Amino acid sequence: MAIKVLHHGLSTTVQDLGRPGYFHLGIPIGGAMDRVAMRAANLLVGNEEDAAGLEAVFLGPKLEFTKDALVAVTGADMPAKLDGVAQPGWTAFAVKTGQTLSFDFLKSGARIYIAIAGGIDVPVALGSRSTYPIGALGGFKGRALAAGDEMPLGTAVSGIVGRTVPEALRRMPGNPAELRVLPGLYWDRLTDEAKESFFADAWKVAPEADRMGYRFRGGRKLSFIDRTQPFGAGSDPSNIVDSCYPYGSIQVPGGTEPIILHRDAVSGGGYFMMGTVISADMDLIGQLQPHTPTRFIRVTMEQALEARAERTKLLAAIRQSLL
Repeated sequence: MAIKVLHHGLSTTVQDLGRPGYFHLGIPIGGAMDRVAMRAANLLVGNEEDAAGLEAVFLGPKLEFTKDALVAVTGADMPAKLDGVAQPGWTAFAVKTGQTLSFDFLKSGARIYIAIAGGIDVPVALGSRSTYPIGALGGFKGRALAAGDEMPLGTAVSGIVGRTVPEALRRMPGNPAELRVLPGLYWDRLTDEAKESFFADAWKVAPEADRMGYRFRGGRKLSFIDRTQPFGAGSDPSNIVDSCYPYGSIQVPGGTEPIILHRDAVSGGGYFMMGTVISADMDLIGQLQPHTPTRFIRVTMEQALEARAERTKLLAAIRQSLL
């Protein structure tokens, strides 16, 4: 073993880039909520971008290393400390046998990503090492880490102490956060007034925000056009005949509080979906704290594809900066 958990933080899990291909069976893609930060952390320590690392939310873990290692911490501003000495974020640093990695209080963002050269070497489950706690699948015994857990590392290939991602390439949400939305299949269920108010209103992240989904509050209640209740659908206007839920879908049960479905969300159900947050902005959601002011921005498919291309360019720039 190479890492011993002295304290688990609030919730620390093993994550990689997820397990695509099983959504039709009800198993979500999972993986890191902020995939750019996860990829960057792995690149910093010489890992493949899809290597398994640790994702910690709001409060970092305390880890003891039983062998020398190269480590990088990206994502939220939650300063890492090695035997109490502060370490730079988004930068590779060396850890010696017997040293302890801990974290200061969260300053901004929500989730950090801890990559260690060689990656966390837990068993692969359905093509991924990511943790899906609800299904007790993957990660370390299918659950979040606990004090006393000991995790093995894979074989480190390469890595350079001091290698860093330039600040200009460290993408984080603004204040207010802006999330771009592509209206979806059930958009026509809303009245014209509701369509306008959703994008005009200021929203805030609700306390009910986790790996399954983020709820938002503060905007006006959405109204629906009159309908005849379909066979198989609930009586509330926000109910539909059960349908598949795309990743990033926005549900509004009862028209009151939008919920964006994230990495560990279910794959289908009976609530209408007004639209979908574009893929380029899903990483930002994983870095939102409760009560963060948020605005939704309507975009076209062409704009969504342009944003995806920009995100691809950002990843290419990070890779180029670390050559």
